[in-house]
Amino acid sequence: MNSWYSWRERAIAILDGLGLLALRLWAGQEFATAGYTKLAGGFEAPEWFTSLAFPPLVAWLPAHINWISAGVAEIVFGVALMLGVFSRLSSIALLFITYVAVYTVHFDLGWAGWNQIDTDVGQGFKVPLMLAIMLLITVTQGAGRFALDAWFQRRKQLCITKGAA
Repeated sequence: MNSWYSWRERAIAILDGLGLLALRLWAGQEFATAGYTKLAGGFEAPEWFTSLAFPPLVAWLPAHINWISAGVAEIVFGVALMLGVFSRLSSIALLFITYVAVYTVHFDLGWAGWNQIDTDVGQGFKVPLMLAIMLLITVTQGAGRFALDAWFQRRKQLCITKGAA
């Protein structure tokens, strides 16, 4: 019985954090790809975007500034999330971007509306909701042990331990 228990504990220790890594990589690449797609089309917001009603926090910005800032933020925070750098902060920023996207575009398309946004990958709010849940997990659980945040923390602890010795 002891060998089964120790094998199980070793397996859990080895696998700990892989789920958070997979979640961060998936969500991060989704945002980074969305940001790249925005900016690859140019810095001028498309016509469909300029006619959107934005939520109060960002409504005072011109549409092309919202377009550029959303694209840049999706790339920066998406890559940061994939690397596990400032993961909680990146997730909160991406949650805000998701809120704005659902408010302006996705909610009116319904749960799974498709092909409504000018591209073949337009969707209702089901996919953004799934991404928001992934981000919420990162906000509440952290990035896991396979993240640069965790590596920096281990290095800091090692330096403190060596300094105290």
